[in-house]
Amino acid sequence: MDCELPSPVVRDDVVTEAARRRRKKVAFPSPGSGSPVMSSVTPARSLLRATPVSLYRQAVTPRIPDVSSILATGGRTPRYTHTPRKGIGSLNLDDSDWTNGMYMSPASGAENTSFFQDDTANLSSALLKEDDPGEAAAVNLFPEFMASFLKHSSSAVFDLLEDYQTLCQEKVDVLHYVVIRAGQNSKTAGVHWLLQQENSTWRLISSLYKDRVQLSLEEDMMTDLVVPSESEKVVVEQLFQRDSNVRQSQLVVDWLESIAKDQMSDFADNIEYYAKNVCWEHTLHSLKIRRKSGSVFTVPLVTELDPDAPLRQQRPLADLDREDEARLLKNLFTLIRAGMTEEAQRLCKRCGQAWRAATLEGWKLYHDPNLTSGSLELQPVEGNPNRGIWKVCCWRMAEEEKLNRYERAMYASLSGNLKPVLAVSESWEDCVWAYFRVMVDTLVEKELMSSGMMHQAVETLPREYLEANWTMERVFEELQASESKRVLEEMREHYHVIQKFIIIGDLDGLLKEFSDWLTDSKPLPSHLLRFMTHLVLFFRSLGLALKEDVCVDVLKAYVSLLIRDQQTDLVASYVGQLPTELATAQYAVFLETITQPEVRPHCLQLATDAGLDVSAITKLVVETVQERDESEFTHHSQTLEIITTKEDQKKIDIIDWLLFYPAHRAEALKQSNAIMRKFLALQKHDAAKAVFTKVPEDSVREIYRQWSAMGQTTPLPAEDENAIREHLCIRAYLEAHEVFTDWFSHSGSAPQKPVAAPGAKFTERVANEMKEKEYQTSLLAWSSHLDGLTEDVKERIYNVLLFVDGGWMVDNRQDSEQDSERIHQMTTLRSLCLPRLSFLLLSVLQSSSRHLEALRLADVISSDQHRLYQVFTKEELRRFLQKLRESSLALLDRGLDPLGYELQS
Repeated sequence: MDCELPSPVVRDDVVTEAARRRRKKVAFPSPGSGSPVMSSVTPARSLLRATPVSLYRQAVTPRIPDVSSILATGGRTPRYTHTPRKGIGSLNLDDSDWTNGMYMSPASGAENTSFFQDDTANLSSALLKEDDPGEAAAVNLFPEFMASFLKHSSSAVFDLLEDYQTLCQEKVDVLHYVVIRAGQNSKTAGVHWLLQQENSTWRLISSLYKDRVQLSLEEDMMTDLVVPSESEKVVVEQLFQRDSNVRQSQLVVDWLESIAKDQMSDFADNIEYYAKNVCWEHTLHSLKIRRKSGSVFTVPLVTELDPDAPLRQQRPLADLDREDEARLLKNLFTLIRAGMTEEAQRLCKRCGQAWRAATLEGWKLYHDPNLTSGSLELQPVEGNPNRGIWKVCCWRMAEEEKLNRYERAMYASLSGNLKPVLAVSESWEDCVWAYFRVMVDTLVEKELMSSGMMHQAVETLPREYLEANWTMERVFEELQASESKRVLEEMREHYHVIQKFIIIGDLDGLLKEFSDWLTDSKPLPSHLLRFMTHLVLFFRSLGLALKEDVCVDVLKAYVSLLIRDQQTDLVASYVGQLPTELATAQYAVFLETITQPEVRPHCLQLATDAGLDVSAITKLVVETVQERDESEFTHHSQTLEIITTKEDQKKIDIIDWLLFYPAHRAEALKQSNAIMRKFLALQKHDAAKAVFTKVPEDSVREIYRQWSAMGQTTPLPAEDENAIREHLCIRAYLEAHEVFTDWFSHSGSAPQKPVAAPGAKFTERVANEMKEKEYQTSLLAWSSHLDGLTEDVKERIYNVLLFVDGGWMVDNRQDSEQDSERIHQMTTLRSLCLPRLSFLLLSVLQSSSRHLEALRLADVISSDQHRLYQVFTKEELRRFLQKLRESSLALLDRGLDPLGYELQS
C-alpha cells in the first residue's frame, strides 16, 4: 500500500506579500568584509570574481596589452571587462538554500539589524532636517569633483573617471536612505535619480573610451589578418579583436546589464515563491491525491509532468504552481536582463527545474582545444556543438504565443529574436539592451556564416534576422518609432540623450544638444551642468576635436553657477580652462562680487595658482567699475551734492584689488589716478582723499625699486613716470584743499569779544575786564594761528599753481602711448581746479588784508612763463579782475596807488 504522501509546503506569513511588506529589512555581510550592509545598497565595486554576464563574454574577451599610461596609472585595465560591483551580482546562488545568504538570522545580525543604526542612517536623519536634503547631501560633489580633476590633471584620465564614479556612488548610497524616509516624490528622489544616471553615464564613458583610445593607439599595429579556425569560439574572438563596432556594441550590452544588476539589490524581496527541490509540487501532490483517492476534480490539470506537458495537453498546472511559475519566469528574465545567466541556472535547479537550467546553457560557443593543442593529454571541450539547433529551438519557443511572455522573452534574448524581448521591455534602458543584444547576436552569426561554420539549422531562421544590417545609429532610429509612451519620454531625458551620443560617438551632435540646453529658458539642474563641464574637460584631455564655442559656453555657464552659489574656492580652476581673454573677463566679473576684504587675497591666490593673469584681471575689475559711471567729465556747480555715495565707496574699495601685490603698484597708481580725477571733477574731495590714502606711501619708491631689480639702467617707462607725476599733482591739490579747509574752519571760529552790560556794578566790570584780557590773549593766539594757516594755504596753493616742470596735471614725458581720454580729463581738471584754487587764494589773502599779495597773484596768473590765464574762461577772468579791484581800492584807502606802490608827491 502506498504510504501517505506529505502535503506540499504551505505558504506561511514569511512569503505572503502583505507580510513581506511588514517584515523589517536586515543587513547581510558584504563579500570580503565583516561589516553588514543593506541588501538595498549597491556599493561601488566588488573584490570577488564577477559572474559572466554577457552572452559571448567568456568566449570573446581577448587579452589586450598595456599601451599607454593614459589608460591607467598602475596595473592592467582590459578594455572589454566590466568591473563588477558589490551586491547581488557577487553572490553565489548555488544549490543550497541561497535565500539564507541574503537574509541574516536575527541572532547573527543582532549587533546591527537596522540601517537606521549606522553612520549613514544618522547622516540621513540629519539631512531630513534640511529644506532640501538632496541638495544638502550632494553639494560636496562640486569641490570633490574639482579636487579629483586637479589631482589627475597630469595623470591617467581614466583614473579620473573612476574617481568620478566613486564620488557619485557614495552620494547615491547616502541619498538612498534619505529617499526611503522622505519618499519617492521628494526633491531628494530627483537628486538621487540624477546622480544614479550620472554614475552610470561615467561608467559608460569609461568603458567605451578605454576601447576607443586604445584602438587609436593600436591602429598602426593592428592587422585584419584572420587565422583560419574550426572553432566557433576562436572565430568570434577574432571578430571581437578586429571589429570595434561589435566590441563596443557588446560593451554597451555589458553596461546596460550592469545597470540592471545595480537595481537588483532587493532581489530577495522579489522572490515570491517558496518551492523546494520539486518542480510543480502542488500539481504533483494533487495528481497523487487524485490517483490515490480515484476522485475527479472539477478543474482539469495536466496528467503528466514533463516540461512540455502544459503546452502539449493544453491543460493548466495547479493554481499555486501557476503563480509560482509566472513569478519564476519573470525573475529568470530579470536575471538574464542583468547578465546573470549562471545565477538564473542555479535558481532553476534550486526550484527543481534542472531541465530549464540546461536550456539556458546552449548559447556557449563550441571550442575543441584538442584540435590545435598538439598535446597528448586530452582537454575538455567547451560549448555546445549543436548550438545552431538549440538556437532554432529557442527562436521557435519565443514565437509560441501560448507560452508566458517572460519565458518567450528569455529565450528570445538568447536567440536574437527582437520582438518578444521588446514586448516585456518597459524602460529606455531595456529597449536599448534588447536592440544591442540582438545586434551583437546577428553580427556574430554573420561572422560564423562567412567562416562556413554556421549550423545548417540556423538557415531556417527568418531572412530578416539573417540579413539584418544593424548599426548603432539604426538602433536609436528604431527607438524613435517606439509605441511606448514611457520609452519616448525617457528618450528625451538629458542623460539618455547624452548616453545615446556617447554610444554612437557623435560628439558634434552631443555638443549641439548642450548648446540647445544652455539657450533654453528652463535652467539646467546644477548637477547636470557639473557633469557636462567635466565631460567636456575629459574630451579635451583626450585631444578630441570639439566645437570650441560650445565648450566655452558650457564652462561659462558652470562658472556662473559657481559664482551664484558662492563656491568661491572653485571658480578659479574652471575659469583657468577658458581662453585667456575670456578667463580674464570672467574672473574679473567674479571678483566684483567679493565684498569681504578678508576674502580678496585668497581669491587672488587661487587665481595665481590656476595660472590666471592676476594683473590683467585686477586692472579689468577697476576699469569695469569706472566705466559704469555715466556722468560726464565736466564742470559742476557748487549746488551739486558732494557727499560720498555707495557707488563712490565701491569705486574707492575697488582699488584694493591692485594693492595686494607690490608688483602691481604701477598699475595701482594709474587706476587710482583715474578714479581721483573723476572725484576731483565732481568736487568730491573726501572721496578722492579716501582713494589717495589707500595707495601705500612707499608706492613711488617701490616702483623705482622694482625697475632697478629688473637690472634696468634706463629711466622708467613713460607711462609709469607720468603716472607718478600725476599722483604727486593730485597730492599737491588735496594738500592745498585740506589746508584751505582748515583755514576756513579756523577763520570762522574767532573768539567773541565780551560786552559789558550797561549799568554794570563794580564786580561785574572787574569780571568783564578779566574776560577782555582773556579775549585779547585768545585773539592774539587765534590771529597768530590764522596767519600761519594763511601762509600754509598760500604755499600749498602756489605749489599747485606753479607746479614744477611744465605745470600741474601736465605730463613731462610725451613719448608714452597716447591716452586721449586721460589727456582730456587732465586738461579739464586744469580748467576746473586751477581757477578755483586761484579764487580761494585770493579770498584768503583779501580776508587777511594781504591786498598787495593779492595783486601779485594777478602777476602770476598773467605771467607768460606759466600761462595760467589760459585755463580761465572770460567770465572767470572778469570776476577775478573785479575781485582784484577790491584790493586796489583797499590800497588806495591806505594811501597807496592801485598797484600797492607809494604815491609820488
